[in-house]
Amino acid sequence: MQDFLAGELVLVDKPLKWTSFDVVNKLRYTLKKATGVKKLKVGHAGTLDPLATGLLVICTGKKTKTIESIQGQVKEYTGCIQLGGTTPSYDLETEIENQQPIAHLTKVQIKATAASFEGMQDQLPPIFSAKKIDGKRAYLKARKGETPKMKSKEILIHFFEVEKIELPLVYFKISCSSGTYIRSIANDFGEKLKVGGFLKSLRRTKIGAYSVENAIQVEEFAAFDKN
Repeated sequence: MQDFLAGELVLVDKPLKWTSFDVVNKLRYTLKKATGVKKLKVGHAGTLDPLATGLLVICTGKKTKTIESIQGQVKEYTGCIQLGGTTPSYDLETEIENQQPIAHLTKVQIKATAASFEGMQDQLPPIFSAKKIDGKRAYLKARKGETPKMKSKEILIHFFEVEKIELPLVYFKISCSSGTYIRSIANDFGEKLKVGGFLKSLRRTKIGAYSVENAIQVEEFAAFDKN
C-alpha cells in the first residue's frame, strides 16, 4: 500500500455502465480505508464512456504527473457497429431512429468503407460527449434537447479492420490517436454507407504499451485492504 501512496500505475478493466470517475473513486476509497491516509491523489489517464468496457489506466501519488503523457499515446479498441439506423448519442444511450434497409450492402463495400477512414482526418465529436462548450459539458446541453455547436479536431486512424460481418452488425478493431471518438466513427461509417450506423459495443484493449490483458477487475483491487 505504501507503493500506491508514493505513486503507482494500476491497469483496471472498467466494467460496463461504470463511469471512469466511478473507478477512480472506488480505488481512492479502497486506498484511504487501507492506509488511513485522508488526502490521496488518484486519477485516470483517458476517459471511457459508461457503455464501454476495457483498459483504464489509474495513476496514484506522484504517478498522477504522468497522466497527460499516457493520455497522448495511441489507443486500440474492438467493438461492434450496428448498421441500418442512427441514434442522437451515436451509441445505445439514446433510442434508435432513421432506420434504413441494409440488404444491399456487400462485404467488399463494408471493408472498403472501413479502409477509407485510415489516415489523418477532421472529426466532429458527438454532442453527447464530455467536451466543454461555453464552460459546460456538451452532454448536459444535449440531454436537455439542445444542440451544442461542436468543433472538429484532427485525428489519425492507424488502422480500421473489419473482423467479422453479421449484418446488421459489423465487428471491428481500430488503432487511433488520442482524442478520437469511436462513436463518431460509427456514425460516420453508417453515413458513408448511406444506411446510418451507431456504436453497439466498445472495448478499449490498449493504451500505448499497456494492455487490458494485464488489467485487474475493480473487485480484485477492492479486496486488497482485506489481505
